[in-house]
Amino acid sequence: MQIAERIEDDIIAGRLTEESPVPSKNQFASFYQINPATAAKGVTLLVERGILYKKRGIGMFVATGALDILIEQRKEKFFEQYVITLLREAEKLGITVAQLTEMLARGANQE
Repeated sequence: MQIAERIEDDIIAGRLTEESPVPSKNQFASFYQINPATAAKGVTLLVERGILYKKRGIGMFVATGALDILIEQRKEKFFEQYVITLLREAEKLGITVAQLTEMLARGANQE
């Protein structure tokens, strides 16, 4: 899972672009000092999700559209993990959506 997340992060950050090669499972295993089979599992997860694909005899590559897929998946995960949790907690505390919106705006202005 960690290997898959690191590759995803590299794609989202632009360090790996669509149609670019990704390190081999042996390179990942060597760099992170893990078993190659463990590295292969992370890569396989991304192949199953259509993020990576294999060019026979050449290696693994980032699929066209991978960035869009990852961004949509991360947005949904963000919504489930943070927005829903935030709304539930706000409801417990009696914070209205308007008050919550005001708090978010105030927080954004502090940056």
